Amino acid sequence: MTTPEARVAPVIRPALPADVRTIRDLVEPLSQERILRPYEMVGYYEAVQEFLVATDRTAPDDPAVGCGALHVMWDDLAEVRTLAVHRDWRGRRVGHALLEALVERARALGLRRVFCLTFEVDFFAAHGFREIDGTPVTPEVYAELLRSYDEGVAEFLDLARVKPNTLGNSRMLLEL
Repeated sequence: MTTPEARVAPVIRPALPADVRTIRDLVEPLSQERILRPYEMVGYYEAVQEFLVATDRTAPDDPAVGCGALHVMWDDLAEVRTLAVHRDWRGRRVGHALLEALVERARALGLRRVFCLTFEVDFFAAHGFREIDGTPVTPEVYAELLRSYDEGVAEFLDLARVKPNTLGNSRMLLEL
């Protein structure tokens, strides 16, 4: 990997199965700090199509330096998940570039709202997200989402069984 001083803006691209181990490595330190929810390896592979990765423009064959996912939850709603940046690249707008690309992906899918559960309130607020209370879906959609096996959906629904994972997080929403 090149030195941080020599780096330029990253390239954002869809993740490939070959990126999964790097994605896990980017998430692992943040999951140990209970900032991000970790996945089992199989979960990363199952969700690889949801991920974008940031790579070093000057060293495109090096491992990704950041990642983020967009998980569609309903016909008008998606969640930004697993936004992580390698510590050597923090403060270089990699997270901003990833989030902007994920929001553009949501727009391209015709979604109207993007949700996140985060400790990084200022970061997401700078992109137009606002803090919300509760779960921003109708009771009918809530009942349908209860059928999901996805732990992230359970966190979105604020179910009691996931409370230890969500304590201290802010619920934020972006209207597109």
